[in-house]
Amino acid sequence: MRNDIIRLINMVFYAHHGFYEAERELGQKFEIDIEVECNLTPGSQDDKLQKTVDYQKIYKISKETFENYKFKLIETLAERIAGQILLLDGIISVLIRVRKPHVPMNGLLDYVEIEIYRSNQAED
Repeated sequence: MRNDIIRLINMVFYAHHGFYEAERELGQKFEIDIEVECNLTPGSQDDKLQKTVDYQKIYKISKETFENYKFKLIETLAERIAGQILLLDGIISVLIRVRKPHVPMNGLLDYVEIEIYRSNQAED
C-alpha cells in the first residue's frame, strides 16, 4: 500500500554552513526540499490539524536548524533535520534534498545537491 506524501519545495534560507571558514563567516543562500511519507487519512476525514502532520513544524525544524547551527557539510545538516522530523508523530519516512547554489569551485555549475532518505521503519 502506498502512503501519503507531504512536500515542502524550495524553502530558501540564508545560513552559515560550509567547509571553508569564509563560508561559515559570510554565509550564503541554501535551498531545501523535504518530502515526508505519512498517513493523511485521519486528518482529511475529520478536517482537524491535530490528526495530521503539521507541515509548519517541518518548516520550523528546517529553519531553526539552518539558522541556529554551523555545519561544515550539508550532509550533516540534512541528517540533523531528518532526525528531528522523524521524531514528529505520524512520520514514516523523510527524503531531504539540500542545494548549495554558490559553491567555491574552479568551474561553473548551477548548484551542488545532496539527497538523503531516512525511515522510522525497520529495513527488510
